[in-house]
Amino acid sequence: QVQLVESGGGLVQAGGSLRLSCAASGRTFSSYAMGWFRQAPGKEREFVAVIRWSIIWSGDSTYYADSVKGRFTISRDNAKNTVYLQMNSLKPEDTAVYYCAADPSPRVVTTPSGYDYWGQGTQVTVSS
Repeated sequence: QVQLVESGGGLVQAGGSLRLSCAASGRTFSSYAMGWFRQAPGKEREFVAVIRWSIIWSGDSTYYADSVKGRFTISRDNAKNTVYLQMNSLKPEDTAVYYCAADPSPRVVTTPSGYDYWGQGTQVTVSS
């Protein structure tokens, strides 16, 4: 069982930055693919970014939704069992509840159904 707890959300003006954190329990954190999703009111939950261990690269690889590429950066600290989402150049359309998710297999999965564990979410509001 993996428990995920997000933090770092809040209200920011357009063009500003926020860093979200997701603290995970479990001893095999480094082998999990960790994703960030978001859900705006009245919309479906959508993929934002994922980080996973790559056997080919012998290191973490990352993948982003086109809407956040170049503005958001996902990273993790395995010693702290924490994954981060650095969000820069925020736009009003980034307003949503942001969720952290964990997939026990190191795959690149961009659909919510591919993740077994979820956090409770943290609200991000970007004002224009």
